[in-house]
Amino acid sequence: MKKRILSIGLALAMMTALLAGCGSKSATWKVTCPWAPSGVAAMVSQKAAAKSTEYSKDITLVAEAVKGDAATVNTWIMDTKANDTELVFAGEGLLSITSTLDPAKLQFGYEDFVFVENLYSSVFVLSADAKLGIKSVADLKAYVEGGNEISVAVNGAMGSEAFLAAALFGSMGAGDKLKLTPYQSAAEAAQAVAKGETNFAVSHQSQILETYQQGGVSIVCAFDQDDIEAGPFAGVEGVGKHGYPFFRNRCFIMARAGTDEAKVSALKELYGKILADKEVAEWLQDTMLLEVDTMSKADVEAHIENVKNIVNEYKDIVAG
Repeated sequence: MKKRILSIGLALAMMTALLAGCGSKSATWKVTCPWAPSGVAAMVSQKAAAKSTEYSKDITLVAEAVKGDAATVNTWIMDTKANDTELVFAGEGLLSITSTLDPAKLQFGYEDFVFVENLYSSVFVLSADAKLGIKSVADLKAYVEGGNEISVAVNGAMGSEAFLAAALFGSMGAGDKLKLTPYQSAAEAAQAVAKGETNFAVSHQSQILETYQQGGVSIVCAFDQDDIEAGPFAGVEGVGKHGYPFFRNRCFIMARAGTDEAKVSALKELYGKILADKEVAEWLQDTMLLEVDTMSKADVEAHIENVKNIVNEYKDIVAG
């Protein structure tokens, strides 16, 4: 009898351990967006998190936005270690621009992360006050060659938008005439040109769409190799085909360096499924005017280097 009770007890103990082991496989990963809680990246992160449970029984994504850019990521680095269930966003702003111009502001480097996936790519556009009648790269060149005022609204004094503007006008030979006007957010910068505060603005497509539809601005060009293919700005010329430098705005999802490869692979697979979801893909393209643009580690490193090269070439223009 005692042996039978012992056997039952041992079986129960093994079952309990097995169930506990199964439960330990599931994890909730907090995804920190270090930019505006109402911004593009935060909105896409929330969408992805809401979809995570549809595609994984083991991983749940929880979106959190903590505005602060470098400061937020510094804190994240100090508070995390390898295999913590924490993810954070980083892009060319931190990994290419700040790391080149003000490295002391960063308590981390690219080597402190392991790349998971690119959440989206945004092709920024240059908009112009509608009264100027500038609707193409040829129109813009004529405007520049006429020695006219060039004031451009951008998000932050040293952000991606500032360097795209500097690279375009600088490569047109008008860097000395360029006046960059920084705003506190991308949305504010996009609205500045319609208010007559500047002649031009560099912004996400979604942030200038309403103003464009109301006739306040024209869309001059896109910061990409080729023309925009879909959406309300389809046909807008890409600056790359005219030989001007550019880069896409990207949002890299990062885990802490040293995190197990199997965990990183599982996360990448999950994000791949979410981004391939028909509803998500259509929402990104039609509502957010963004692109699904999954990337490899090599793609990421090439992007970072390309932006660094542009920063080094045009930093004097941005610095004024």
